[in-house]
Amino acid sequence: MVVRFLLAAALVPALVSAAVPPPESHFGFRMGEDRKLVQWAKVVSYFEALQKSSDRILVRNLGPSTEGRPFLAAWIATPAVLKDLERYRQIQKKLADPRQTNEAEAAKLIAQGKTVVMITCSIHSTEVASTMTAIDFAYRLLTEDRSKFRDILDNVIFILVPSLNPDGVDIVERWYAKTLGTPFEGTSPPELYQKYVGHDNNRDWYIFSQPETRLAITQLHNQWHPQIVYDVHQQSPFASRIFIPPWLDPVEPNIDPLITQMCNMMGSGVAADLTAAGKKGVAINASYDFWTPARHYQAYHGGMRILSESASARLATPITVSPDEISETALGYNPRMSSWNHLEPWLGGTWRVRDIVEYQEIAWESALWQAAVRREDLLRNFYSIGKRAISRTTPYSFVIPANQHDPGAAKILLDTLAFGLIEIDKAQDVFQAGGKQYPAGSYVVRLRQPYGSWAKTLLERQQYPDLRLYPGGPPKRPYDVTAHTLPLLMGVQVEAVSDKFEAKLVPVKSFDELSTAAARRNRNHIHWYRTAPNKPRLGLYRSHLPVMDEGWTRWMLERFGWKYTSIRNPDILAGNLSQKYDAILFPDQGPATIHNGYRPGSMPPEYTGGLGDKGAEALLDFARNGGTLVFLNSSTDYAIGHLGAPAKSTVRGVPNRDFYSPGSLLNVKLDLRHPMTAGLPAEIAIWSEGSAAWEFSDAGVRSIARYPDSNVLASGWLLGEKYLAGKSALIEATTGKGRMILFGMRPQYRAQSYQTLKLLFNAMLTAK
Repeated sequence: MVVRFLLAAALVPALVSAAVPPPESHFGFRMGEDRKLVQWAKVVSYFEALQKSSDRILVRNLGPSTEGRPFLAAWIATPAVLKDLERYRQIQKKLADPRQTNEAEAAKLIAQGKTVVMITCSIHSTEVASTMTAIDFAYRLLTEDRSKFRDILDNVIFILVPSLNPDGVDIVERWYAKTLGTPFEGTSPPELYQKYVGHDNNRDWYIFSQPETRLAITQLHNQWHPQIVYDVHQQSPFASRIFIPPWLDPVEPNIDPLITQMCNMMGSGVAADLTAAGKKGVAINASYDFWTPARHYQAYHGGMRILSESASARLATPITVSPDEISETALGYNPRMSSWNHLEPWLGGTWRVRDIVEYQEIAWESALWQAAVRREDLLRNFYSIGKRAISRTTPYSFVIPANQHDPGAAKILLDTLAFGLIEIDKAQDVFQAGGKQYPAGSYVVRLRQPYGSWAKTLLERQQYPDLRLYPGGPPKRPYDVTAHTLPLLMGVQVEAVSDKFEAKLVPVKSFDELSTAAARRNRNHIHWYRTAPNKPRLGLYRSHLPVMDEGWTRWMLERFGWKYTSIRNPDILAGNLSQKYDAILFPDQGPATIHNGYRPGSMPPEYTGGLGDKGAEALLDFARNGGTLVFLNSSTDYAIGHLGAPAKSTVRGVPNRDFYSPGSLLNVKLDLRHPMTAGLPAEIAIWSEGSAAWEFSDAGVRSIARYPDSNVLASGWLLGEKYLAGKSALIEATTGKGRMILFGMRPQYRAQSYQTLKLLFNAMLTAK
């Protein structure tokens, strides 16, 4: 693939003939013009036109998106660099692994190499500006003869991804065009803007579930090892105009401090350049932390991860913000006041997409120019980060023993690590490590490798710091979740070994023998469900409000061969559900959105309303006639509040200073007598994210999973263990001839929690 790409590159100068087309001539409007959005096919054809008219850009279709659109990347540099791209890629590869490159050779490579900077746009496609910024900035970089641009072209290999979510570009444009000139102009589409994961597509950077993620990792990150990956986003319109690092605490402890310091340096430089350009509302060290690897792949692979978050308009519709609409509180600063990290507040006025484009273009130029003028420093630091990684002293390794309870889950875990460039060995004989004996066939992940910190953060248990807004006050919320321990999520035995040991190890990249071991098709194996007999007629509730958990559920069901029907409000309101379904599954969704839906007047009439009382009665009738209703996480509150499930939450209404579980892994004990626990051990970890726990006195309720009396937290952050201790996390309530099953967890969480996924699949298999 690289060879074909380079052959194409060599032909580019012969194709250059026409003048570089300005965006206005191609799209018919200026980028950032009010009430104008771009269609993806036009974006593709524009970048193709740039390649035909300039010898400073190469464009490549990396493969199809989820819905089959071209996934583009463009390489921008001087013609001489573009003709010799493979040599520069090899320089990056050699600097990335100091085990293969000594100091003297590294010095020569640093003198020859270029800083590789990747800027990625519009992964969240309602954040519409950055794809237009990519178009505008690429044109300017190719046509404007400015000293800074010359520095950038000479010293940087700039990889531009116009959208990490091409499907979403069209989903949002289509909805915007449909509602333009109506009272609903500027609303978000009533569907996920990535087919399965919606907004969670930027939480996919260590499980690698979606095609767009896999294309970006395999063909960009892992091939080019960028020193800088700059991900461009938008935020609320009522705080700062733009955020740039430094990040808030906490910083995940496995991120090399040098990476964090360089993020601080570059972000502060961007902030200074924005201020010098007269742009107000620039915030640093605010709002966004540096914790979860689900958003920070490159930070564990030798490079900086830079984020900017610009204030939004209403898609492409301008807004007018009054001074009293500016928030008085935000994490780390007051948007109305001047402070060291927010020196010149923006206190209202008209805000439009063109403003966002202008802020972003200044930020991009600043980041790229810093990368150009500090080229040698950045390459030297990149090499040093790798040297620090291979000098790790403890732990020495992680061992994944042979004879796993679920070899299929072990294969998923090992495949995931290997996809992220982790080197894995297999023991040929029995060996001793850390005072224990391990059998032949066990896998070993030694951490003295360039990306050992990536393996460590995914395999160890997280200890999130107890951060408060003020002493004794409410918790300072993490930007995302606090735990990411794959062995707990997948139910795989993994053990840390502190000291070096001797064993006969050979490198492996394929783990197919685990599939062979799992082919016994017993329920210990997660892939057993692909061929499980007698699957029920399944309905998956899908409201007009786009719910990411519903999309993740669809993805998991399809991956494991389940047939299902997306069941909408009219389907439930029509009644007679028993004629079509054996089980109906409700994803993690708040009770008000299920019962009420979009309020009248907030969206076109065909999208408003929820199930209401009539829908609740239809669901109860379904259960009374023998159907199974399954509720995940916050939808359990709908089951209790609207369907009368006979249980009481022990945590609802408790202030977060007393109880807080913001995406953590918690220990539970299972009732192995219940058929829903088939294939599972007696004690597991579950994913808790604002999740309920219950007590009950009704004889028709049975507890299937219960929290222990102490030591509830397995990984992450938990306040208020006493509210969970001894309480139920999974219950089954008899309803007439049928039942309601309430999961106080997300058992299919972001395509990661393969162990508790068995509980969900078993719940549905026992519906017949």
